[in-house]
Amino acid sequence: MENKSVSSMTEGNPIKLILMFTIPMLVGNLFQQLYNMVDSIIVGRFVGANALAAVGATGSINFLFFSMSFGISAGVGVVVSQAFGAEKPDMVERAIANGLYLLGIVSAIVSVLGVVFAKPILQMLRTPEVILNDAIIYMQVSCAGILAIAAYNGVAAILRALGDSKTPLYFMLVSCFINIGLDLLFVLQFHWSVFGVALATVIAQLVAAVGSFIYACFTISFFRVKKEHREIRMDIAGKCFQLGLPIALQNSMIAISCIFLQRVVNGFGESVVAANTALGRIEQLVQQPYGSLGAAITTYTGQNIGAGKVDRVKKGYRVGFLCVVIFSLIMLIPGQFFGRQIVGIFVQDEAVISIGAKGLAITSWFYFFLGMIYVARSVLNGAGDAVYAMINGLMEVAGRVGFAVPLTMIPFIGMWGVFLTTGLTWALTGIVSMHRYKKGEWAKRVMV
Repeated sequence: MENKSVSSMTEGNPIKLILMFTIPMLVGNLFQQLYNMVDSIIVGRFVGANALAAVGATGSINFLFFSMSFGISAGVGVVVSQAFGAEKPDMVERAIANGLYLLGIVSAIVSVLGVVFAKPILQMLRTPEVILNDAIIYMQVSCAGILAIAAYNGVAAILRALGDSKTPLYFMLVSCFINIGLDLLFVLQFHWSVFGVALATVIAQLVAAVGSFIYACFTISFFRVKKEHREIRMDIAGKCFQLGLPIALQNSMIAISCIFLQRVVNGFGESVVAANTALGRIEQLVQQPYGSLGAAITTYTGQNIGAGKVDRVKKGYRVGFLCVVIFSLIMLIPGQFFGRQIVGIFVQDEAVISIGAKGLAITSWFYFFLGMIYVARSVLNGAGDAVYAMINGLMEVAGRVGFAVPLTMIPFIGMWGVFLTTGLTWALTGIVSMHRYKKGEWAKRVMV
């Protein structure tokens, strides 16, 4: 049956629609983070803390190179969701075709840049010499696979824009198990260390991309783009770029701010780098409910803005706010009382565990603000408020750059200023995001 997975979010109970969309997204994202965590566990336990630090040292810079394709994917998703909400099927097909063209070109360029400039960038960031070679290898392999990662995210963004959050889940589950199996094979059997971990992730993402695209072509007619809708349309590609570039730049600025913070972290030595890496994996896991909820709200907002139903968007925001409050309170408990056990999953080094546990106790107080960044940002992005994306990025830069050095220079704070910087940056960005939503300018932005 064609289009069996496509669903409109312009009618029905907002709570039910958003939660039913969020749950498959959450499961998929949790599995994606699971294999990210498996990467870290396998490297940390079977290769060593230095190898784990090498993987962590590339996290922010890899995110910088991935951010352009992530942003373009998000922009394509917004255009598709608004066209679908406005009941313009021809526009949906044209947006899919031109969005994928744009995504392929941008990702290929970024991939080459990442491979070529990996070494000088990591050296500029003062990556400790003992982990530099492994960090270069991990970054180069990861950047070489950007096209595969972008392809999956592009197809997934389009499917979600059409109200289908389940298909990306299914292929993410397959990808997850492939990644874990290849991790074990490449690291434990072939002894490929960080190269094997990075290669396993790229292969798994490629499988997810190809599988989800083929499935979508068979089950959703919009993906079988008619010949007359395949032509390059600069106006449509431009709209995808117009919405995607600010999101990409937002992500790039977040990445740059994280790179700045990583440079500060690197200055405290390998143990702090390893602890921050483990903490980063934990925080990525904590962010998944927020991110999944945000993806649901973006699609919900885009479709309802396309249909001209602003009041339903406001109801969706209130649903998101309530979910964030509940989840943030729940996650505060393990963050405060079980930090050592959680960090101990990743490493066995006592110094690293001690640092990571205290860092988690600091950042967990700020989870509410982290969640509201996702909720407010998702409403604004779904409504096409491209200006806000830049503001969001600037706040992240201002927070991490503005807090990191002064806090770490205070004698009784020192290295703990790294973790405090993360929390205060979330608070600053969350408050600005909620203020931007309250101003209501987003309600006037109907892009279709």
